[in-house]
Amino acid sequence: MSDHHDSLLPSPVLVVEDEPLAQTRLRDVLVSLGYAEDALVFTDRFASARALFADQAFAIALIDIGLPDGSGIDLIRLLHEHDPALPILVVSTWSTEQAIMTALQAGATGYVLKERDELEISLSIRSALRGGAPIDPFIARRILALIDVKPSPPAAPPKTAPPPLSRREIEILTLVSKGLTNREIAEVLSLSRLTVGCHIKNIYKKLAVNSRTQAVYEARSQGLLF
Repeated sequence: MSDHHDSLLPSPVLVVEDEPLAQTRLRDVLVSLGYAEDALVFTDRFASARALFADQAFAIALIDIGLPDGSGIDLIRLLHEHDPALPILVVSTWSTEQAIMTALQAGATGYVLKERDELEISLSIRSALRGGAPIDPFIARRILALIDVKPSPPAAPPKTAPPPLSRREIEILTLVSKGLTNREIAEVLSLSRLTVGCHIKNIYKKLAVNSRTQAVYEARSQGLLF
């Protein structure tokens, strides 16, 4: 990894983690990305995390699922409702389908396992900051396996059913799946950021989802993205 540090990293960062060793590790990873110590806010409790985000806006949140006084998934839901645009990356040892899917449905934008090395965790954080949806390879395989075993919908002539997304929406969602932010998508397609935002809202509505991660997986499961 190069020693280049981003000069304009979005901050502050909220880290909700109750294990001291894991806190230290995440602090080291964030500092290696270029964050100053005073841009990092650590807490080990659900209640204090909720109080913190009620008082100030955060640029990204790193959250563990198992907390001593509550569920990280409930915290993700609260954070997502409070700020739907907030990137929320789960960094956890939990790898059950139920924990993963519930966290993503609650509004998590990415999910990485604690067992990964510092470089992989660093890349996941960088991707989340850029508006991507970093999913641990182990978890991605589990999700794809779940999608593969979905029961087939009732037989219907496929040609008569119009695609739920327009060509432009599929184009935008393809760029979302590659980790581009709304600003970058607007530049690539020569659109205004407002127009891109409206398209993404329509995509959420049509796919009945409420995050970029869910939109990408739902579109892939419907065969709209490859």
